[in-house]
Amino acid sequence: MSETRFDEDGKFGEYGGQYVPEVLMPAIEELQSAYERYVLENEDGFMDEFRRHLRDFGGRPTPLQRADALSERYDRDIYLKREDLLHGGAHKLNNALGQVLLAKYMGKDRIVAETGAGQHGTATAMAATYLGIDCEVYMGRTDINRQRPNVFRMRTHDAEVNPVDVGSGTLKEAINETMRDWATNVENTHYVIGSVVGPHPFPQMVRDFQAVISDEARKQIQEQAGRLPDSVVACAGGGSNTMGAFHEFVGDGDVSLFAVEAGGSGLAIDEDEGLAPHSASLSTGEDGVLHGARTKLLQSRDGQILESHSVSAGLDYSGVGPELAHLAETGRVTPVSVGDDAALEAFHRLSKLEGIIPALESSHAIAYLEEAENSDESDELGDLVVVNVSGRGDKDLDTVIEESEKRGIDTAPSMEVFE
Repeated sequence: MSETRFDEDGKFGEYGGQYVPEVLMPAIEELQSAYERYVLENEDGFMDEFRRHLRDFGGRPTPLQRADALSERYDRDIYLKREDLLHGGAHKLNNALGQVLLAKYMGKDRIVAETGAGQHGTATAMAATYLGIDCEVYMGRTDINRQRPNVFRMRTHDAEVNPVDVGSGTLKEAINETMRDWATNVENTHYVIGSVVGPHPFPQMVRDFQAVISDEARKQIQEQAGRLPDSVVACAGGGSNTMGAFHEFVGDGDVSLFAVEAGGSGLAIDEDEGLAPHSASLSTGEDGVLHGARTKLLQSRDGQILESHSVSAGLDYSGVGPELAHLAETGRVTPVSVGDDAALEAFHRLSKLEGIIPALESSHAIAYLEEAENSDESDELGDLVVVNVSGRGDKDLDTVIEESEKRGIDTAPSMEVFE
């Protein structure tokens, strides 16, 4: 595991920290102690058991596949890290298994979690059932309506799904409600945060559980290509798959790191309506505090959090993890953005060229390969590129059908047979 890169206050430079109500500090301190003992020091063989569950239940390691058709299209060697093949269909299980197992070591008997696209909620429900702990998931009403298959999957795994109707009914509101639950039930409950966000130690802990992605990818690319990649590309919402894909490469100065954010329908902000038609916090956000940490986020001139937007539920978040904010601020990570249309086109492109149906989140990373061809970053991508396919697209089929037809994207399959 690479160096942690945070100070004793849980900050990455100016970002991170613990900005939480006093009632939560005992739970935060208990979690920080457990994180240091079990994750960092491997007390009682915790990390050994975690890795065993990832292998036997999760199906790790996941493959690193050369994408022959994409490589030919872009005249460079493109490799795909196939997190879509992890049990449950996304990278989210890495962190969910780690945190639910940690909760058992801490003596907790109840799990709460938030979810946007439903993949984290599904992974947490799966892990909780597997490890024998009760689970409740908070999910915004908007996301419930556009991610119905994952709601069914969570309930199939015996998790209680609680709709959140306030605000925009997306991930930000779901996190707020989950934190309220945790504050009320800290004695027996652990909050499984799904991304590298929130107060210390969550950003570091989630990253450590997700770092298995880059740990495997770094070894795999050297075995298959004989060297490190020129660049690593991953989509970025809160940033869990991003930091998972980047972590073991951060110390490799010759490897460029591209965090692909959701550009939505444009990067302008409607101050009057309190809306951002995108979710590009790294690219356009300002410093502020959200969900217990100082980071880059979308906010108005008055400091009010703006409602974000993305065709992808998992990227529809008004902030980003503090470590990613720090890495972008210091120039180690290059933030870029891809709009809804380009992501939808990439969904169809990967499906048709490589036989892989990606999640809409992952489609943003795939789309950047096309966008970079006509940008200043084309040369920076280099000849050898690793792209993290963070999840599969089963959950997004209804959205893709509706949004592709609405936009007249000619790569969309005809639905006449159903009419």
